[in-house]
Amino acid sequence: MSSLWQATGPTIRFDEAAQRKPDVAVVGAGITGLATAARLAAQGASLVVLEARGVGSVATGSTTAKLSLLQGDRLHRILGLAGADAAQAFVDGSLAGQTMLLEMLELRGEPAERRTAVSYASTADGARSIDRELEAAERLGLPVERGGAALLPFETSGAIQLADQAQLQPMVLLAALADALREHGGVIVRAAVRRVRAQRNAVEIETDAGHWRAGTVVLATGSPVPARGTAALLEAHRSYAVAYRTAALPEGPESLPMALSVDAPSRSLRTAMVGGETLLVAGGVGHPVGRHADPRALVAELDAWVARHWPDAERTHQWSAQDYRTPDRLPWIGARPGSGGRVLLATGFDKWGMTGGAMSALALAGRIAGEEPEWARTLRRRGTTPAALGRVAGTVAATARADLAAWRDAMAPAAAPPEGEGRLGRDGLRLVGTSTVDGKTRQVSAFCPHVGALVRWNPDARSWDCTAHGSRFAPDGARLEGPAACPLRAVRA
Repeated sequence: MSSLWQATGPTIRFDEAAQRKPDVAVVGAGITGLATAARLAAQGASLVVLEARGVGSVATGSTTAKLSLLQGDRLHRILGLAGADAAQAFVDGSLAGQTMLLEMLELRGEPAERRTAVSYASTADGARSIDRELEAAERLGLPVERGGAALLPFETSGAIQLADQAQLQPMVLLAALADALREHGGVIVRAAVRRVRAQRNAVEIETDAGHWRAGTVVLATGSPVPARGTAALLEAHRSYAVAYRTAALPEGPESLPMALSVDAPSRSLRTAMVGGETLLVAGGVGHPVGRHADPRALVAELDAWVARHWPDAERTHQWSAQDYRTPDRLPWIGARPGSGGRVLLATGFDKWGMTGGAMSALALAGRIAGEEPEWARTLRRRGTTPAALGRVAGTVAATARADLAAWRDAMAPAAAPPEGEGRLGRDGLRLVGTSTVDGKTRQVSAFCPHVGALVRWNPDARSWDCTAHGSRFAPDGARLEGPAACPLRAVRA
């Protein structure tokens, strides 16, 4: 299903494959990949961006697209997990990335909408978290202050706000970055990367559209491929968003801010201007990938919550997105182990890909050009704290429990399910996933090719989702996203 942004934004074309030996090859045409490529191309490097599906087809095109330094109650949690130096580097990098995107959009005649960002609470525990977030923001030099609740159409138990943040149409942003890249000779080529191998003086890239050989490769695909070691330390989360038409949205100074709850289930709010009409965009209700029986119930829950506060709300678009969280909730921006610094990656944006992708572009382009920002160096060299290690242990245990639950579901004999559904089951001695979509029943292996964990059916996205590290596959087994480098094996036609 297409997001509001993909359905109403510009379509970004591909180029013909030309330069097979660029200075830098970037894998992934989302915000991280295109911003990195555009910055390096402007500095004189030859660039090719390789994208398997479409520009903005995955995380960037499905985000809620808030460009904000106030991110729920994330700052005080980072301080507890990573420490003050790393948290300050994160804020400095986020500010630098935000400034870069805002200036670039302004220069290209596509300015972002400025909005106040609000974090709010609905419970007593949430109010205490709001207090801690305010203290953390003050410590890290952000001008966050109490307020913002009056702009929301419901009662809160506390709120803080940060003025002069921004909301975007992410496809417009990607189009601007693509134009900037092409103006300096860079190209965007449709190609699914199968293998990236670092050698002494270059990196070999094997794709379904041929081979490339680059001096440096940047993996900007959410969960870098291949990445067994990296993926094991990432929590893959899926969240949902819905756009609504409603006459109850105020205009002018009293307009709805960009808002995010600190309580669970999370609630994200913003507006979007589409064809002269202002729509409401609500999101949240996330879950670990492959670990919810029926995410359609979560979307229905979001619909019901919106209807309580905007009774005339009429759904126009519904979509979902995937992101990754590191143990200390800070992004990983650096080199793939064993690559000699020739294969770089960025991941772990924890649902804040606008600022995360922009700061990653500054860090990666700076490192390649020999001008890495000090904040990026601090983030890259941060150690692992005991608190973060505790989260790793929890993630490993949760993965084992999810796989065990999937095994229990897989013990029934395989059978063709109803339209739109999928089930695990036994086909002789094999465990298979059987789905029926658009009247066609297909069977695929039940085991994700990444590390062999079981997949489960996602009836909302109509996909097979890995219970371990978040790889996702179409009904016929084709890889959609995640750390798996190849598709699910088809069992029979």
